[in-house]
Amino acid sequence: MTNIPRMEHPRPQMQRDSWINLNGQWQFEIDHGKSGKERGLFKDINLSSSITVPFCPESMLSGVNNKDFMECVWYKRTVTVNKDWLSNERRTILHIDACDYYTEVWINSESVGTHIGGYSSFSFDITEKLKEGENQITVCATDLLRSSEQPGGKQSKGFFSKSCNYTRTTGIWQSVWLENVASRSIASFKCTPDINTSSIYFDILCRNANGSKVKATAYYKGKQTGCFTAVIEGKHARFNMQLNQLHLWSCETPNLYDLVLELDDDKVCSYFGMRSTHYSDNKFYLNGKVVFQRLILDQGFYPDGIYTAPNDQELINDIKRSMDMGFNGARLHQKIFEPRFLYHCDVLGYLVWEEHANWGLDISKDKSWESFLPEWLEIIERDYNHPSIIGWCPLNETNKEQNRNFVKFVADMTRAFDPTRPVIDTSGYVHVDGASDISDKHNYDQNPITFKEKYANLDKQKKSYDGFVDNDSPAAFISEYGGIWWSETDSSGWGYGERPNSLDEMIKRYKALTEVLLNNPNIGAFCYTQLTDVEQEQNGLYTYDRKPKMDPAIIKAINSKKAAVEE
Repeated sequence: MTNIPRMEHPRPQMQRDSWINLNGQWQFEIDHGKSGKERGLFKDINLSSSITVPFCPESMLSGVNNKDFMECVWYKRTVTVNKDWLSNERRTILHIDACDYYTEVWINSESVGTHIGGYSSFSFDITEKLKEGENQITVCATDLLRSSEQPGGKQSKGFFSKSCNYTRTTGIWQSVWLENVASRSIASFKCTPDINTSSIYFDILCRNANGSKVKATAYYKGKQTGCFTAVIEGKHARFNMQLNQLHLWSCETPNLYDLVLELDDDKVCSYFGMRSTHYSDNKFYLNGKVVFQRLILDQGFYPDGIYTAPNDQELINDIKRSMDMGFNGARLHQKIFEPRFLYHCDVLGYLVWEEHANWGLDISKDKSWESFLPEWLEIIERDYNHPSIIGWCPLNETNKEQNRNFVKFVADMTRAFDPTRPVIDTSGYVHVDGASDISDKHNYDQNPITFKEKYANLDKQKKSYDGFVDNDSPAAFISEYGGIWWSETDSSGWGYGERPNSLDEMIKRYKALTEVLLNNPNIGAFCYTQLTDVEQEQNGLYTYDRKPKMDPAIIKAINSKKAAVEE
C-alpha cells in the first residue's frame, strides 16, 4: 500500500470510507496505428509494457518517459472485488479524475462508457460488469493534439518544447479509483453561502431516492452549528440551512466548516466556507471588504511529473512558495488543477481564478462547441463549492477573428450556472462587448515609465468596435505582466524584455513595475508572470525545480505595500 503514488483521497469534498485507490503499476501500450480496438486490446490480452499511474507516459515518474507524440495509448490492470460490493443494495463507481483526451473504458472486455475532455473528472457505474474476485479494467485514450479540435493548454504541437509551449501530457494524469456506494446515495451537491443571513443553500443531487430524506449537518471545530433534513423530490433536495455561528472564510482567517451529508446508509464527509465575493467600480470585494488581489501566474508543471505533482505535499508547497513572496492567490493558467490543489487553497486561504486550457482549440470551428462546452460545464460543476475560487475565466488570449458568439455563450453559460462569482470571458487582449464582468489586460512592457503611462487614464470610457472591446480600453485587472527573464545560470532560455544584467537589476525592475499597479487607484488586481520557470521559459520567481531566485522576503516586502484601492 505504501508504494502507491498519490494515495490520498482525490476528492476532499466528497469523501466516503468505502473506496480503493487504483494508482500504481498498470500494463501499458502505445498504439501508434490506433489499431488496438481492432486487435482486441480491450480483451483478456496482456499489453506490451507497464506504467505508473497517475503519471503521464511523457513523464519520468511514469517509468515510460516517452516524449514523442502518442495519439493512442492503452492501460490495463486487475482489481479484486469482494461480494459485499456486489450486493443488490450497492453500486460500484469507477472514477478517472483526468485523462487526455478521448477515453473509453472496458470492464472484463465490455465497454462501460466514453468521455470527451482531457481536464475534467468523470466516472462510470460499472456494477453490472463486475464479478466476485478478479476483474480486468482497460482504458484507451486517444489524443489528437495537433487537430486544433481539442483544448490542449500549453502542450507543444511540435516535437520539441518551444516558446511558451511545453512537454505534452497524454492519457491518465490524475488519480484513478473505485468507490462503493449505496444504491440510494448522494451523487453530488452544490452549496452557496449567504453571509448576510448566516445560512447556506444546498442543492443535493441523489440517486434512486425520490421521497427519501437527506440530512445535512455542519460543524465548526467539532461543535454542531447547523442541521437540516429535507425530502428528496425526484433527484434533488433543495433547502437553506441556518448556522448558529458565522465564521467567515478569508485570506487571513480561512475558516472552514465540516459537513456531513447522510441519506439512509450513505454518508459523505465534506466541508464548506462562508464568504462572499463581487466586483464593483474597479475593486474586488471579499466579504464586503476591498481586497487587492496580488496574484501569481501558476501553470502547474513539474519537472518529473509534467502535469502531475509528484506528491500531495508539493501541491501545498507551491501555494506556500507563492505566499512566502507576499502573493495572496494565483491565476491558474491554461490547465485545470486537481481537486486536492483547490482543497489546499481552501485550507490556506489562497485566492484562485480558474481557467480552462483553451489553447490548441480553434474556436472558429463548429467542432469547438462540442470540444469545449460540455467539459467546461463539468469543471465548474465539480469545483463550484471551493471558497478559494473567486472568479471564472474560461478562455485566454482569443482574438477578434475567432467566434465571438462562442465567447459570449461560454461566458453567459458560466454566469448562469454561477451568478455568485465574476466572469472574465477571455483574458488578455480583447473582450466581447457585454460578455465580461471585468476588463483585464496582459502587458509585458518592461519599462516602468511607459507601463505607468499606459494605465494613467483608466477612468476613460471603453472603446468598442465590431462587437469587441478595444485593447486600449480601461482595465481594472492587469492579469499578466512582468515575466522578467532571469536566471543565474542559464542564458539559453527566454523571458519577456531584455534580460537584466544582475539579480539586483531584476529586483529593481520587479519593484518598479509592481508599484505602478499598486499605486494606481483604478486597478484592483495584478497577476505576475510567473511562479516558476517552465522548461525553456526562464521568467519564474523560482526555478523549475522550485529553488527561489532571490530571498522570498524581498519580493514579499514589495508586494505587501498597501494598494491605492485599499485606502
